[in-house]
Amino acid sequence: MLTGMLLVASLAGCGAVGGQSGTKDQGKKEEKVPTMDMQRAGERAEAILDATLAAIQPPVKWSYGYPMREACSNGLNEPTGTTTINRTRHVLTVISAQRRGNLLGVVQRYWEQQGFTVESVNPDKDMPSIRAKSPDGFGVDLGVGSIGNVHISAGFGCAKDSAMTYPPGTPGQPGGPKEEELRPRDHSDFWSSTEPLQQ
Repeated sequence: MLTGMLLVASLAGCGAVGGQSGTKDQGKKEEKVPTMDMQRAGERAEAILDATLAAIQPPVKWSYGYPMREACSNGLNEPTGTTTINRTRHVLTVISAQRRGNLLGVVQRYWEQQGFTVESVNPDKDMPSIRAKSPDGFGVDLGVGSIGNVHISAGFGCAKDSAMTYPPGTPGQPGGPKEEELRPRDHSDFWSSTEPLQQ
């Protein structure tokens, strides 16, 4: 699948992206208490992705990606009543190799303006990526895949288990796109151009 997996490793453990949790004093032990359930976490992840894509100008076309969820463990493979969630968007606009750095720069500046902490930047010519964390504990990631496909993901570690809904058009849900429809195919005079930007 084209779904970006860069964020998954950082979300694999309970609270791995900081989570939004409080603590409960139980003598000498402190127990993390989730303050966000899966539904709210999913909605917040989608809002982060909406705002990030809106910050990209000229606009790009995009599609929902496959959502991911993984039960958190206490280290003994025992359930904790919490689940890590991840939402993804695929950029359907063809981003040329000459404009990938510009795209990452636009997104990085937007995230920093929103108070996100940039945790890593991979300047690889072919498959660059950037990872950051929002003030409320969401891990965000933008990466370029092996065929030049661009994905943006947002995830939250160990939200309280709850029912969860998805936006219309989410893959795997009624009316969602097929795998081949997630590949970049739309041309942009700006983003698809192979001409280097004038400094």
